[in-house]
Amino acid sequence: MNISDNLLTLADGNKMPQQGFGVYKITNHQEFSDSIKAAWESGYRLFDTAQMYENEQFLGEALHNLQVPRAKTFITTKISEANQGYNNTIVSLKASLTKLQTDYVDLLLIHWPINTEFFDTWRAFEDLKKEGLTKSIGVSNYGMVHLQYLATQAHELPVVNQIEVSPYMSQKPLLKFHQEHNIVTQAWSPLGRGKILNDPVLVELAQTKKRSVAQVILRWHLQNGVSFIPKSTHATRIAENAAIYDFELSKSEMAIVDSANKNHRVSKEPELVYEFGEQYPY
Repeated sequence: MNISDNLLTLADGNKMPQQGFGVYKITNHQEFSDSIKAAWESGYRLFDTAQMYENEQFLGEALHNLQVPRAKTFITTKISEANQGYNNTIVSLKASLTKLQTDYVDLLLIHWPINTEFFDTWRAFEDLKKEGLTKSIGVSNYGMVHLQYLATQAHELPVVNQIEVSPYMSQKPLLKFHQEHNIVTQAWSPLGRGKILNDPVLVELAQTKKRSVAQVILRWHLQNGVSFIPKSTHATRIAENAAIYDFELSKSEMAIVDSANKNHRVSKEPELVYEFGEQYPY
């Protein structure tokens, strides 16, 4: 097993790489192109962007310039809060497809739950899937209660929920809920935006394994069955993050990483985004 052939089967039958490449805050054109090239060469096949990131066009161009076969890539984008609602969602996805230089995305996510367009946006997602403009549909930053509420009207449920997961924010109850409802957990900021790489317990474990702290954390995600999308603009780190398939963490070592949990977020509280209808001042 390696990064390229390690696939998860979603509830709708489609397959998704367990490990992908995130592009949040990569906005320099050349840096973006170089990062995508390095990621592709390191075996990454899933590329995750969003309307909010304002770099969908860079991803489309980078993959086009690499002459990457579309069938060999898995592209995810997310509908921003401002573009939610039935009609806005459809129009904005078509604009995103133009930027991405593709006829469809493999996975379409609602970026954050908002109360005003909660059901209409999902109805648009279901219709966009029927039209073939996306192969799979899911959500991002949904809590358990948002998923339960969505289920009261949805004709099909999200196959992925992309949420903040790291050793400092392990989200074990939500991960258990996902497993019980056949929803794949996908971790954004799987390395806690770098804030946990100096954790002394994790540093000691990494030294024992003769690996970097980042590799140990990503291996922890891998063994938890979580999908994860680390980001870097450095070719050596991109390659390092992909090189986690030739070692394992024991049960006791997994427990060591589990013990680092602080229930500490690096970003917004989803329920407040839901209530405000936007990413509130933070």
